[in-house]
Amino acid sequence: MTSTSESPKASETSKASGTSKASESSKASEQQAWEPALSVRQVLGLERVLAGQPEVVAGAHRLDRPVRWVHVAEAADVGVMLSGGEMVLTTGVLLAGDEDKQGEYIRSLHRAEAAAVVLGLGRAFPAPPEVMRRAAERCGLPLVVLHRPFPFAELTEEVQSRLLRRKFAAVSLSEAVRTELTGLITAGAPVQRILDEVARHGGCPVVVTNLAHRVLATAGERPAVDDVLRDWERIARQAGAGTADGWIRADLSGRGERWGRLVLCGYRGDRAAGRLLADRAAEALVLHRMLGGDGTHNGGSGAGGGPGGGWDSWEAQSARSLLTDLVSGAVPARQLLPRARAAGLPVNRRVFVPLVVHDREPARLDRVLRLLGLPGIVAELDDGDSAVLLSLAPDQDARALTAHFAARLRSEPDSSHTVVAAADARAAWDDVPAGLREAQHVADAVADSATTLDPPPVVRLRDIHLRGLVRLLRDDPRVQSFAERELDGLLRGPDEDLLSVLRTYLATGRNKSRTARLHHVSRPALYRRLEAIQGRLGVDLDDFEQAASVHIALLAHDAQQG
Repeated sequence: MTSTSESPKASETSKASGTSKASESSKASEQQAWEPALSVRQVLGLERVLAGQPEVVAGAHRLDRPVRWVHVAEAADVGVMLSGGEMVLTTGVLLAGDEDKQGEYIRSLHRAEAAAVVLGLGRAFPAPPEVMRRAAERCGLPLVVLHRPFPFAELTEEVQSRLLRRKFAAVSLSEAVRTELTGLITAGAPVQRILDEVARHGGCPVVVTNLAHRVLATAGERPAVDDVLRDWERIARQAGAGTADGWIRADLSGRGERWGRLVLCGYRGDRAAGRLLADRAAEALVLHRMLGGDGTHNGGSGAGGGPGGGWDSWEAQSARSLLTDLVSGAVPARQLLPRARAAGLPVNRRVFVPLVVHDREPARLDRVLRLLGLPGIVAELDDGDSAVLLSLAPDQDARALTAHFAARLRSEPDSSHTVVAAADARAAWDDVPAGLREAQHVADAVADSATTLDPPPVVRLRDIHLRGLVRLLRDDPRVQSFAERELDGLLRGPDEDLLSVLRTYLATGRNKSRTARLHHVSRPALYRRLEAIQGRLGVDLDDFEQAASVHIALLAHDAQQG
């Protein structure tokens, strides 16, 4: 006999589909639901069984049925003694010569949901009985005959010991994984750390989704994860229908509410062990959410919604990871496309608009996107800014929609002066990283001038002029030396008030009236401060070239400080 996969039919494992409810049921019932089994095909492939020259004479298409136990019985009414999943061994001595009994024997085993029946030839039947064969074929019950004498006790001992070893191994795995994941949670580990451990135990990618199949988190080797996400929509539904071999799903739920799924993608180990691993992982994620884990980053991605608390933070982390990788360029944009698609961002025949906003509340930006019906993702970046990536149809007006978004954002409480830094729309996904970096550069330049100027709701690269160029060159040692040399008179004896006055005076185009008004001083008082500044720097601020030199030096100084 040849060995096949250990995966039972979906219909035969449906009793174990209610994952993540283990915390609400007793440990005994939990172990019974996940009791590991061998398949009929695997039993027939054992060396001891092969010595008996087994032949499948009926029900060959049902050899992947699980064998929960082996039962030796000669009684004609053995069916009433079974509880389901048994492989029944018999010589048929009480059935010989009575075809009615033979047919009823098979039908009673079928009603008892026996896994298979093995008939030893020679003692009562020299050949497979035709009545039993036909009845077994009609019922879909595997009927196996042994052509050589075979001690049933050896088969019983072999199968029972294997089943017990599997059962204890599965229980040990379950307890080990539960202990490890619970330890991570109590230590304050983030969701990603928990999923990384699950992926390590499973040796396969792990994906967490919301109920719309949109990916919220992943773990595992990056190439394998990307392969999974490349056609996620299709394979996720196959996994949900139980038609994908090695794909094990556990629902995430608590307090009567189901909000997501965890999927082991292409698990190659024992099916029962995989179900246990998925169940323990789901338990851990539910507990993590109930304890308010990963609440550091508030808000969710514009690609999909979910309940509040920790769950939204998972969505935010998914968007944050994607946008951070795009900005950094550490991962080629083409490789990030499956992740963007799996996160629910439209990517086919779209135009992408990269935006960066000085706002530490991505939830607010996400809320505005939803109100306007704009598809996109939002995430807080490492520097505290929030990045927004809009995905628009080619016939939509990117500039008008960006302006609409900025205006709506300014109408939010405490956002009346919020500025949206925008890059030009990108028609190709590969150009998105450069666009995000451009928007971030614009946002940095705007931040430098926000205290002295009132920028418009949307600012682009061409709007930041000299300030943008200086920011690009701020790390050049020659620029740093120039700034120190030009401002030395003020920097040696720090006087923040004089620096602030100088900054406002130059930023307003040397407008004395506006500078005095912004600093709430009289014009004579301003004149005295300007004279002090000129004296310390040794310059004439009425001279355009000298004033321009000081202005550039101050821009460079502020950029370096920022």
